[in-house]
Amino acid sequence: MRLIQSRRRLVAAVVVLVTCVPAAGVSGSYDELVALFEEWRAFERPRTLGGAPDYSAGANAEKHRRLTEYQARLAAIDPSEWPIDRQVDYHLVRAEMNGLDFNLRVLRPWARDPAFYTSVWTAQSDTPAHEGPTHHALVELWSYSFPLSPEAEAKLEAELSTIPPLLHQARRNLVGDARELWEAGIGNLREQAEVLAGLEPRFEQAEAGLQRARRAAHSATVEFVDWLVAEAPSKTGPSGIGKDNYTWYLRNVHLVPLSWEEEVALLKRELDRAHASLRLEEHRNRDLPALVAISNAEEYDRRANAAVTSYLEFLAVEEILPVRDYMDAALRARIGSFVPEAQRNFFRTAIHFEPLTLWTHFYHWWDLARMEVDPHPSPIRRGPLLYNIFDSRAEGMATGVEEMMMHAGLYDDNPRAREIVWIMLAQRAARGLGSLYVHSNDFTMKEARDFHVAWTPRGWMREDLDLLGFEQQLYLRQPGYGTSYVSGKYLIERLLAERARQLGDRFTLAAFFEEVDALGVIPVSLIRWQLTGEDDEIRALTER
Repeated sequence: MRLIQSRRRLVAAVVVLVTCVPAAGVSGSYDELVALFEEWRAFERPRTLGGAPDYSAGANAEKHRRLTEYQARLAAIDPSEWPIDRQVDYHLVRAEMNGLDFNLRVLRPWARDPAFYTSVWTAQSDTPAHEGPTHHALVELWSYSFPLSPEAEAKLEAELSTIPPLLHQARRNLVGDARELWEAGIGNLREQAEVLAGLEPRFEQAEAGLQRARRAAHSATVEFVDWLVAEAPSKTGPSGIGKDNYTWYLRNVHLVPLSWEEEVALLKRELDRAHASLRLEEHRNRDLPALVAISNAEEYDRRANAAVTSYLEFLAVEEILPVRDYMDAALRARIGSFVPEAQRNFFRTAIHFEPLTLWTHFYHWWDLARMEVDPHPSPIRRGPLLYNIFDSRAEGMATGVEEMMMHAGLYDDNPRAREIVWIMLAQRAARGLGSLYVHSNDFTMKEARDFHVAWTPRGWMREDLDLLGFEQQLYLRQPGYGTSYVSGKYLIERLLAERARQLGDRFTLAAFFEEVDALGVIPVSLIRWQLTGEDDEIRALTER
C-alpha cells in the first residue's frame, strides 16, 4: 500500500508540473483560449423567455449565427506550438462548439424530442452530467434534503416556477416529426407529473409560495402530457439521424475515431465474443455449484458491504489501482438494498448473484468523487464536458474494468461470477448494436428492444422491464451513447496495450490507471495523445 501511495504522489506531481508549465512562445494565447472558453460557456446557455430558457426558433437561429463567430475566434488561435496538454484543451473547446452546431442543425431536441422538456430529476447521474440532451433549468430534486431549510425552499420554489413557462413554450417549439421520440417522451413527462404529485405531502409545512409553485408545475405537466398525446397521431417521421450524421457526430463532437460502420463491426464482434466466452466459461465451470442469488435484506447488506471491502483490498494487494480515501465511501453510498426477484432489472439481477460484478462498473462514482476532491487544474477540464463528450472515457472505463478485473484475478475464488461478466458484455453489445440500427432507421425502437432481449443471455433482459425502454430511448436521444460502453472499452484497452508497449518493463497497471485518471474525464482519443504523444488520431479527426 505504501508503495502504491508513493507512486501515486509521484505520478500526480509529474502531471501537475506538466500541466502547469508555461507554454513557451505562446504569448498568452492559452490564456486567450481560457477566456474564450468562459465566454463560450456563458453564450451556450440560452437567454430567458418568460422566466424559462428560450429555445424558440428565432432564438436558436440567432444562436447559430453567433456560434459561427465563436468558432471563427477559436480558429484564429493557433495551438500547434503549445504543449500537448494545452492543445488537448483547445480540441475540447472545439468539440463543444461542434456539439452545439450539431444540436442546432441536426439533433434539435427542443423541436423533435418531448423528453428534452423534462425538468425534475430524482436521481444523480453516475456520469459527470446527465446522460442525453437536457435543458438549462433542471430541478435536481435528489440534491435537496427534507425537511427543507428556508433557503432551500426559496431555491426550489424558483426552480419549480420555470416549469409552466417552459412547457408553454414547448408547445410552440415542438414542430418535429420524429414519431418514436415523441411517443417515448410522453412517458418521461408522465413520470414528472407523478413525482410532482408525490411531493404534495412533503410540502405540507412549506411556505405558501413553494406549495403554489408545485401545484402550478404539476398542472402544467399534466396539461402538457395531454397535449403530447393529442398531437402524437400526427407524428409519422423517422427518429434516427442517419449513418452520415452519426459518423460526423462521433468524430467531430465525441472525438471517437470510428464511423457508424466501424462501430457496427466492433459491436458485432464483441457480441459474438461475449456469447462464445460465456459458453466456454460455463463448460469450464460445469462441475461447480450454480450461483445462488441473495435472498433477503440482511444477506444483501452483508454481502454488498463485504464485496466493497474485498474489492478495495484486491486492488491494493495486487497493485492494480491506487486506493484513495474517497473510494470506500463512494462505493458504499451506492450499494443499494435488497430487491425481490420479480422486481429486479438486469443489473439488479447481476448484483444479487455477485455484487462485485457491478461494483467494478461503479468506477463512475470514483470519477465523480475525484472531480470534487481533486479537480483538474485546467478550467476547461474541471467540470463536466457538454453534450456527453465524456462518454468514451466514462462509460468505456466503467465497462472496461469489469473485464479487466476479471482477467486480473478478481473472481479466482468464485469462477461462476466470470459468467456474469460475459453476460453483461453481451447485453451492452446487443443494446448498442440495436441503437446503431435505430439511428440508421433500419430498426424501429421495438425491433431494437426485441434484439436487445433476444441477445441478452439467460433471459435477464425482458420486455416488461422499464430499463429496456429507458436505455433504447436514451440512445436514440443521444447518438453515440449506446455504443460508448463497448467502443470506449475498446479504446481504453487499445490505449493500455499501446502504453504497455511504449513503456516496456516500466509499465504498471497502477501507474496506467492513475495517469489516465489524472487527465480528467475527456475523450479517450485525447487521453491517448497526451499520454503517448501520438497525434495520428486527432489529426485524422480534424482533417475530415
